[in-house]
Formats: sequence, C-alpha cells, structure tokens
Amino acid sequence: MATFFTSDTHFGDPRVLRIDKRPFKPLPVHDETLIARWNETVAAEDIVWHLGDFALGPPQARVHEILASLKGTKHLIIGNNDGPSTLAAPGWASVQHYAEIRIDGVELVLCHYPFRTWNHMGRGVIDLHGHSHGKLKPLPRQYDVGVDVFDFRPVTLEAVLSSRTRRQSGDA
Repeated sequence: MATFFTSDTHFGDPRVLRIDKRPFKPLPVHDETLIARWNETVAAEDIVWHLGDFALGPPQARVHEILASLKGTKHLIIGNNDGPSTLAAPGWASVQHYAEIRIDGVELVLCHYPFRTWNHMGRGVIDLHGHSHGKLKPLPRQYDVGVDVFDFRPVTLEAVLSSRTRRQSGDA
C-alpha cells in the first residue's frame, strides 16, 4: 500500500484548458486522460490525498461517476472550487479543510492553499498544497502537488521530495 498526493484535477472545468494551457482538448479528453493517468499510477489498496479543486462544472451524477472510477481510498482536502456536488460525493474516506499526517516518519501539513508559515515549520514539518498550479516559487519544505506539476497524475511523497533535487540538477 502506497500513499499518493494530488490536487487541482478540475474535472469538468473548461477554464483549465485555457488558463493553465493543459494539453488535453476537448474537455472530455482532459478528464479521461487524468482518470487514466490516476488509475495507471494508483492501485486499489493505495491511499490518495486530493488537496482540493477536484471538479467544477459537471452535474452531480458525473462528479460521483468520476470519483467512483478512480482507484484508491480517497481523502479530500477542500479547495476553493469544490462545490456541494464534490463535497457530498460518496467515495471520500474523509472531507476536511486541513490535515496534519505522518507518512514514513515524515510530518506533513496538508491544505489546498500554500502557506507562508505552517505548524512546526521550524521543526522540519513539510507543507503540501495545491491551488497555485505550479506557478509559485516554493518556500523550503513546501511543495505543490498539483497535476500541473506532476505529469497530470498523483505522486508519492518520495517523488515530491526528490523533485527539486532533480530540477536543480537538470534531470527533470
């Protein structure tokens, strides 16, 4: 069993094609590509923390259908674009605005929004967030786990933590 993180899938939201210049058009292709990449990455027994902006725009039945099609035990950290259909969708193991968890001995703060400071920041706690679609310069120990940053798929903590090293060395 592995734990994954992601955010800002924006299923059913046509704005991401224009604003974020995602390479999948039209919108149904975008959604199906993100679903396929999720399911290629995540196994049924894995855990996924979705850090907000799951879906915006599709009817409630479609939101429920998308969530049901995604592998893993899914937790939602609420984002600014998560409406009633997303929040009420059956299939979330939990729905909350914020979480503090420990994965493999690493303490994490999870929120949709990037913080300037966070609980126990000075003690090595890592902040994982979404919302910024890879457009903000990160602080030390702060990582955007959005699909725009990680090949439009969920990512492990190990991959998140090694991502800056790869980029700095020119391997990414």
